[in-house]
Amino acid sequence: MNTLKNGIALLVMAVMASACDTKTNEKTEAAADSVVLREPAPAELNSDQSALLKTILGPAEQNPAGVVLRGIAFGDAIAKVKATETFEMFEETPDHLGYTSETAQLETIDVQYFLTPEKKVNKITIDVYLNSPEATKQLWNASKQYFSEAYAAPKEDSKKISWNNKTIRVNMEDVSEGKDYGLKFQFFPADKNVLAAK
Repeated sequence: MNTLKNGIALLVMAVMASACDTKTNEKTEAAADSVVLREPAPAELNSDQSALLKTILGPAEQNPAGVVLRGIAFGDAIAKVKATETFEMFEETPDHLGYTSETAQLETIDVQYFLTPEKKVNKITIDVYLNSPEATKQLWNASKQYFSEAYAAPKEDSKKISWNNKTIRVNMEDVSEGKDYGLKFQFFPADKNVLAAK
C-alpha cells in the first residue's frame, strides 16, 4: 500500500512538474510572440536623404539656369547672399560668409560662400554632418544621381567624385572618419570669365 501511495505521489508530482513546465513554455512563447519589433535605430537617426539633398540645394524655383544652388550664382554680390540665404548665419569674415542649419535628426548642413576682394561669390562649400554610414551612403547616391543628370558623367575615385561643365565644377567627397560621418561639396566656376561677366 505504501508503494502504491508513493507511486501515486510520484505520478502526481510528475504531472504537476510537467504542467508547470508547459505553462512556463507557454509564457515564454507568448512573450516571444508578443514582442513588437521596432525599426532599427539608424532609421530614427537619419533624415530622408533625398529630402536632405533638396534642402542642401535649395528650392527648385530658386535655381533657374545660371544659378549654382540656394538661389546664388558665381559673381553674386555679398548683399544678394545675405538677402537670399535662409539658413542661420554663423560666420562673417572678409573672405567668406558661413550659414548653418540642423535637421530634426540633428544632422547639420554648413554652407560657406567664399568671396573675391570685390565681395563677389567665387566658391561655395557645403559640409554635411550625418549620423551613420547608411545616411552617408544614401546621400552620396542621391547626390551622385542628381549631379550626374545635371552635369553629365563624373570622374570618380573611391571617396571623391567630380563633375564639370562649361560653367561649373562640382566636387563631392566622403569625409567620414571613425564615428564622424559626412560629405563635403565644393562648387567652383569652371571658367574665370563667369566671374568677370558679372
